[in-house]
Amino acid sequence: MLLLEIEEVGSLTRAAERVASSQPAVTNALADLESMFGSPLFERTTRGMVPTSLGEAVLARARVITQNIEHLVCDMEVIASGHAPKVHIGVTPYVSGEMLSKAIRQTPSQAGRELAFSVHEGANDLLLKQLQDHALDVVIGRASPKLGTERLRFVVLRQQYPRLIASRRLASRLARTPLNWQKLAELDWVLSAPQTQMREQVSDIFLAAGLVPPVPIIESPSPKLIGELVVASERLVSIVPDDIAEELARISGVSIVPYSFDWTLPPIAIFTRAGEPERPANIIFAESVHNVCRATPT
Repeated sequence: MLLLEIEEVGSLTRAAERVASSQPAVTNALADLESMFGSPLFERTTRGMVPTSLGEAVLARARVITQNIEHLVCDMEVIASGHAPKVHIGVTPYVSGEMLSKAIRQTPSQAGRELAFSVHEGANDLLLKQLQDHALDVVIGRASPKLGTERLRFVVLRQQYPRLIASRRLASRLARTPLNWQKLAELDWVLSAPQTQMREQVSDIFLAAGLVPPVPIIESPSPKLIGELVVASERLVSIVPDDIAEELARISGVSIVPYSFDWTLPPIAIFTRAGEPERPANIIFAESVHNVCRATPT
């Protein structure tokens, strides 16, 4: 849309080039829009065209419309290929891959057509922002009191509990002694990135024990990579959710150290947008996720 082009390039001349039009035509089109809204949408500054407060509000709606049009075009292409509409799913790194793949496989067809899926992995806050902006249809992530959920609705899927993972030999050695945070702090760690909920909670537990949190020698959001690194080292450990630890034990051969921690992680939940009618495809997929989680022991 023209307004989005003007915002992105900050210039009527360059926006005209983007939309293959002339600068006077773009100027007139913007003037017509501003007349319709009864107020300027952009302010001319030394930094270029900057949205006014009204312009920001209009642009926010324009982004939603653009995303919906893009999804509609995508749905039309998918339907033409013989499938039902595509469901755009956002997933945080510590969501069980086995759970997600099972939910996708078990999602029933819609009107005789198999649903199509697009899976996007990312940080919780970013995915929820993309959900609110209509870039995603569903997010499977962490529920937290810190989240602004006025525009979201969510249902908790399962509680996750922290587990310490290590190579088989290191886990066997650690299991012979009671939990000792000082000893754990002296080991090498692989953890998720700073400012993530998992990383913050690991830091908090060391601080509560009066210790400086370990500085990880490797930071990674990938549970699979964490498992491969841990299993190949005699000094490397990590803390991951219990269902992820069990998957890594089966896939990578890590061992779970039998320690009990007196803290829990924010629960895994499925998020959709509040105040909007749900697409049938989204409802069908969400029900499949619920069914898989109900059938999985916690």
